[in-house]
Amino acid sequence: MAEIERIYTIPLRREFLKVPKYKRAKKSVKAVKEFLIKHMKSTDVAVGNSINLEIWKHGAENPPHHIKVSVKKEKDGKVRAELFGAKPKKEETKKEKKAKKQEKAEKKKEQKETEKEKKEEPKEKKTEMAKGTKTKQKKNKPAEKTSKKADKKESKKAKSSRKKSSKE
Repeated sequence: MAEIERIYTIPLRREFLKVPKYKRAKKSVKAVKEFLIKHMKSTDVAVGNSINLEIWKHGAENPPHHIKVSVKKEKDGKVRAELFGAKPKKEETKKEKKAKKQEKAEKKKEQKETEKEKKEEPKEKKTEMAKGTKTKQKKNKPAEKTSKKADKKESKKAKSSRKKSSKE
C-alpha cells in the first residue's frame, strides 16, 4: 500500500524563531508540512494527530526544537506523517462507524432499563413492609401561617379593647 516509507528528523527551531513567541507552535506545524512537501515532492500532506500533540505539549510558546517523524507516501500521491514510534490510527469505514454507534445506543438503553428496574424494586419493598406492619405513619402538618395583615388587625383590636377597658 505504501510506496515510500521514510524517517525524518525535522528541525523546527530555525522556523519558529522567525515569529513572535505566542505563535511558535502554530509555525512549527506549518514548518512540518512545508518540510514534508519539499522532501516528499507532494502537495497532499496530512500531519497526524500525534505530531500535533507533541508540538503543542508544552504550550504555544515552547515547542520542541526538532521532531522525529515517520512518513509514508501512497501510490496516489498522498503523504501521511506520524510521530516516530506512534501507532497510526486505523481508518474506519462508514459501516463500521454506524455499527459502533448502534452498539453504544443499545448499551445505553440496557443501562436505562436496569436503572428503572433498580428504582422500582425499592418501591415494591416499601409497600410490602407497609402492608406487613399495618401501621400508618401520620405526617406532621406544618403550622398554619397567618398573614401580616391579619396580625395587624388582631393587634389593633387588642389595643382598642385595652383602651376601652382602661377608660372604664
